[in-house]
Amino acid sequence: MKILISADMEGATGVTWPADVLPGTPQWERCRSLFTSDVNAAVLGFLDGGADEVLINEAHWTMRNLLLEELDPRAQLLTGRHKSLSMVEGVQHGDVDAIAFVGYHTGAGTEGVLAHTYLANSITGVWLNGARASEGLLNANVVAEYGVPVVLVTGDDLTCRDADGYAAGARKVAVKDHVSRYAAVCRTPARTAADIRAAAKEATALAVRYEPVAGGPFTIELEFDADHLGAAATVVPGVVRAGERRVAYTSGTMYEGIRTFKAVTTIVSAAVEEQYG
Repeated sequence: MKILISADMEGATGVTWPADVLPGTPQWERCRSLFTSDVNAAVLGFLDGGADEVLINEAHWTMRNLLLEELDPRAQLLTGRHKSLSMVEGVQHGDVDAIAFVGYHTGAGTEGVLAHTYLANSITGVWLNGARASEGLLNANVVAEYGVPVVLVTGDDLTCRDADGYAAGARKVAVKDHVSRYAAVCRTPARTAADIRAAAKEATALAVRYEPVAGGPFTIELEFDADHLGAAATVVPGVVRAGERRVAYTSGTMYEGIRTFKAVTTIVSAAVEEQYG
């Protein structure tokens, strides 16, 4: 049994504001250990439950945040950027039985600690076939095309609620309770590690592959905080204006959809000017 962990940082224990997750800041250095503790707890839980192999895919910012030396030696870490499927890289090879979303968060334009979708700001909303979409929802639709269930989600309490919409049967662990975008009531790392480990052990029983789901076509719409960002996004073939500050595109599969999404966000981030956005 092989488990893939997609590890993001905004939903990690103790993380509540930008400096906690921005590489190079003193707070980021401190929070790397908290992030690694959450991920390691999931690794230990899956191994407790009988998994033979756990691969961790770094999914935050530079994708070089986790402390390899603090992970259980039975796990492996995929670290670094420029991966075909970004946050869920590794799921496409046919040997993954289940995936966990650890350290996830809610989507752009919604309530939640450090809520966003791919870009920390600039994007004010994302919709997948008309439904407001978080990174969790987008990624869940990608892995469904490979028959891989989402069995564990960790983050703030609103992230767990969001996950009920795309992974109803998955185990969920709230490591903190949302107060505002930059404030939360946080559990201690000792408590969250125990909770995540226990939930991951239970989630191992859910690691049963199913027939791949061909759910397309998929229409993805993005809304930005400035009109010029919409114009910049239309450089990507197939992306068209869909209203004021909005663009949309349709893909036959979520594999294509998430790759186009990454192209759009990369171009848009390059079009953001300091101070004025």
